[in-house]
Amino acid sequence: MVARIILAAVLILGVDREATAEGTPEINTVLMHSTFKLSGVGSAGTAFILGQPDPRHPGAFRRVLATAAHVLENMKTDDAVLWLRTRKGAGYRKLPLGMKVKDKARPLWTKHPAADIAVMYIEVPTIADVGIVSTDVLATDEMLEKVSMHPGDRLSCLGFPYSAEGNEAGFPILRSGYIASYPLTPTKQTKTFLFDFNVFEGNSGGPVYFVESNRGFGGSPNLGRTVQFLIGIVIQQASLEEEVKSIGETRKVQHPLGLGIVVHASLIREALALLPADKSETSRAAVQQGIAPDGRSPAAPARR
Repeated sequence: MVARIILAAVLILGVDREATAEGTPEINTVLMHSTFKLSGVGSAGTAFILGQPDPRHPGAFRRVLATAAHVLENMKTDDAVLWLRTRKGAGYRKLPLGMKVKDKARPLWTKHPAADIAVMYIEVPTIADVGIVSTDVLATDEMLEKVSMHPGDRLSCLGFPYSAEGNEAGFPILRSGYIASYPLTPTKQTKTFLFDFNVFEGNSGGPVYFVESNRGFGGSPNLGRTVQFLIGIVIQQASLEEEVKSIGETRKVQHPLGLGIVVHASLIREALALLPADKSETSRAAVQQGIAPDGRSPAAPARR
């Protein structure tokens, strides 16, 4: 695997870090390198790869693919393509990775029992350029409360609206908006929140994250410090349903509200906890054109 950056728990909650070649880069760049288009017959969306610490091997991790469950559920065949990238000189090019997501229609992913979230272990080709985002950056209630997250805070999201890409190399498109609902916690009860961000087909499964420098919290201005973490995953567009009655019929009309529904990152943590301890019990990515995976590390359009 091409060596990439690691975004770990040390970045959370006011730790002063600069984006340098030697240090740990900021979350915008890291997530750009770990977010990819995921497509199959009848469905397309966004997915991102996390590095889950392996308790059996200190310092090691297993790669986990996370996305909105309906992106996988809506695929009409057992196969999907994850559009990875690899270095090409000073630039990048696409590296399509064929993978099994179902076995004779049986899901090979793990779904959260109460949320539109799917996770599965994945292996990637050795030449793939994949950012390593530690699962430790998934926001907990404690993180949200410590930095006083509130309505009006600005968030960013990566994705592929209508399957559009940021460039020919297939990097995602970054967009932003504000937290538009209240309260955020406790996330076990709220589960989701509204995001002032218009969701298009293909955005489902995209990571939503927060980054802010010099954020005041805990009675301190925290000058020179940066708070950054992954706060959730986009699942669909919020809409208002209207029942329209006429003499001959009654029908329901959906009115898009220009708001995204985001599942809290704490529920991604819960889905990860449901994964088998032995990754061999789950599907592994089937690599196209004979490119060997890195054995050392596991590696209809999306609904609005």
